[in-house]
Amino acid sequence: MRFAHLSTRASETPLLAVVDGEEAILVSDLLSPAPATLQQLIEGGDEMLDELRAAHARGDAERHPLANLRHHSAVLAPPAILAVGLNYAAHSSELGLKTDTAPTIFTLWPNSLTAHDAAISWPRTLSESVDYEAELGVIIGRAAKDVREEDALDAVWGYTVVNDITARDIQFAEAQWSRCKSFDGFTPTGPVVVTADEIPDPQDLHIWAVVDGQTVQDASTGQMVRTVATLIAHLSSSVTLQPGTLISTGSPGGAGYSRDPQIFLRDRSTVTVGIDGIGELTTHCRVLD
Repeated sequence: MRFAHLSTRASETPLLAVVDGEEAILVSDLLSPAPATLQQLIEGGDEMLDELRAAHARGDAERHPLANLRHHSAVLAPPAILAVGLNYAAHSSELGLKTDTAPTIFTLWPNSLTAHDAAISWPRTLSESVDYEAELGVIIGRAAKDVREEDALDAVWGYTVVNDITARDIQFAEAQWSRCKSFDGFTPTGPVVVTADEIPDPQDLHIWAVVDGQTVQDASTGQMVRTVATLIAHLSSSVTLQPGTLISTGSPGGAGYSRDPQIFLRDRSTVTVGIDGIGELTTHCRVLD
């Protein structure tokens, strides 16, 4: 199944919905009481998801055209947002950084979450070197501690698309990477979260990015240095991954910073990142003078 947080033109309140093609069904029309957010649905466990699947299969709920609805972040209030750096050899090489023997892990701040088709803005005085990064987002479905790699995918609830937008000048000026990637709106997610059963192999997905009509990233998740399962096993060895945790698993080569000439996100740039089997996530950029 595919889930999104959507709102109507009459209200800004995000509503959890099942997405079927170009239509959406509000979860509140399928269950009563209904989970208001994806996080509540995840916390409801397999029983709630099975109940929702059964209600959806009946096919008698009202459908709404997606064109009449507005997206919100695919994840609204995850207990943690964990990001993995240098997880594709081509990307670490183009940044002039070494892929270490252990994964490079950092956190993203919740204010950075934003929606598909949203406009983000930042002051020119803060950065003129803002870059894009197409990434596979993994959402944990159950509390996971000391998970073995061979069992790790059982802990996954679903997958989404993430654009890990980065102020490169700040990234290389500071010892940590959280601030340069956590400006307001710098972590678009969506447009949907796809349940894990629809992605049989997270290491066999086409991933790409297009900036102002030019394809700038074009790769496969099979090129990850460390697989989704390896990352979950590694992270869960030191911390309990709580249900709803979002893990952004790194970006392939093709970053704007490394290009000649460089390609950075400009005022009125449009960037779309996508992953086969999940969808395309578009962001509109505004640079403030």
